[in-house]
Amino acid sequence: MRILVSACLLGVCCRYDGSGEENPQVKQLMAEHELIPVCPEIMGGLPTPRTPAEICGEQVITKDGQDVTKAYRRGAEETLKLAKLFGCSRAVLKERSPSCGSGVIYDGSFSKKRIPGFGVTAKLLEENGMMTAGESDFMTKEGFL
Repeated sequence: MRILVSACLLGVCCRYDGSGEENPQVKQLMAEHELIPVCPEIMGGLPTPRTPAEICGEQVITKDGQDVTKAYRRGAEETLKLAKLFGCSRAVLKERSPSCGSGVIYDGSFSKKRIPGFGVTAKLLEENGMMTAGESDFMTKEGFL
């Protein structure tokens, strides 16, 4: 199976703070599956590092008040194109991210408060029939693997 994966979970230094967050369980998927790494934020034209952003209603706003919604949407659309091109039906995505959060995101107050919801990319992928999961639940999510 081909699985779309947030590149930062494979150690690629593309997170907002310029770091990667290699996840051994995600990396182990390589033994049985073909992984397609993506970073929707970079694919949307945002730099690394970049100011942290959170979803506020229908917009994505940086901590310093800049509206970056268009870049997040563009990155989501490009990610969906790759998912379709490679025939991916699943995605393991970085939890709580305004792009990749799958089921839980931050509330937009920059206070680390979590709420139910999906990042821009995760939502678009789900709307197009892909199953998404975060790095801590993909192994236990029913029907994922």
